[in-house]
Amino acid sequence: MIGDEKPRPRLVDVAQAAGVSVSTASRALGRGSELIGAQTRDHVREVARKLGYRVNPVARSLRLAKTKQIGMLVPSISNPFYTDLIVQVEHHLSQRGLSLLISDAEMSVTTEDLKLRSFEGGSVDGLIIVPCHESFSTPSLERAAALVPTVQLDRAVSLPHIPFVGVDDAHGVREVLGHLKERGARRIAMLSNTGSDLSSVKRVTEARRAAPEFGMELADSDVLECNHSVESARSAVSTLINGGNRWDAIVCLNDLLAIGAITELRHRGFGIPEDIMVTGFDDIQFAELMRPSVTTLRQPLPEIARQGVELLLDESDSELPKRILVKGELVIRQSTIPEF
Repeated sequence: MIGDEKPRPRLVDVAQAAGVSVSTASRALGRGSELIGAQTRDHVREVARKLGYRVNPVARSLRLAKTKQIGMLVPSISNPFYTDLIVQVEHHLSQRGLSLLISDAEMSVTTEDLKLRSFEGGSVDGLIIVPCHESFSTPSLERAAALVPTVQLDRAVSLPHIPFVGVDDAHGVREVLGHLKERGARRIAMLSNTGSDLSSVKRVTEARRAAPEFGMELADSDVLECNHSVESARSAVSTLINGGNRWDAIVCLNDLLAIGAITELRHRGFGIPEDIMVTGFDDIQFAELMRPSVTTLRQPLPEIARQGVELLLDESDSELPKRILVKGELVIRQSTIPEF
């Protein structure tokens, strides 16, 4: 900004000053003014005049013609799980003649906020987001959803009016623990990433609730916090081993952690699954390619993406459910059954 030049007023500023929604302000100042009352239209236009608001012809053109683009923001494009999810979303959008504009939050709520603001300017017709954090992402997501039709996938902030589609975490955890019980596991450890992964919070909570029901022991000290990396899992497993305790199984709340756990256990001379079993969650491609291959809970990404796209594009008057949970499928491989 040069000198004392004031920032140019935006449509959202006009709406707030006039006490109306952004969509109502947009109609009053452009096409669709006949859909609202004359008194409201004249009031909004007077407020806009006093604020010095001028319609952006480029943005207006985008709104009237439709961009045919949907924005998608994920915590980290480098995470194979999100790469797979993006592919599925793009597939379902292309079937409807829409293109996908991808953005990476880089595991930062600050970056996430900046990227969301870029989507709010009219560059996309809708927004699909995997939030970075349940609490810290809420203000940015609430603002964006008020301006652009929005659906959450995989994770959700605490805003029940914003639609969400994701895996049924409680069901998935119980599938994993049930399988380990059948394999004779009694004491288990867990590698989590609750600091950055909202779904992990639900999975840890459900595991602690379900473990006694399955006759298993899951001590608080045996739940170790990691991040989304193989190296963090290796470090966590090293800490567990150095503590001198032994477990029948290590439950990992994503597949990268499972790969890291297996790598460190083999480095330390443990047989998998003979000495200790390991499970993952998500079923990324590397889970099957790993040796031993990883028993994991497969997230039905094609179905999650399909339902998310349908929720976003629905223009009917019917009340679709705002929260959809899709059951995953346990995929049994070598990390829990020898010579599988």
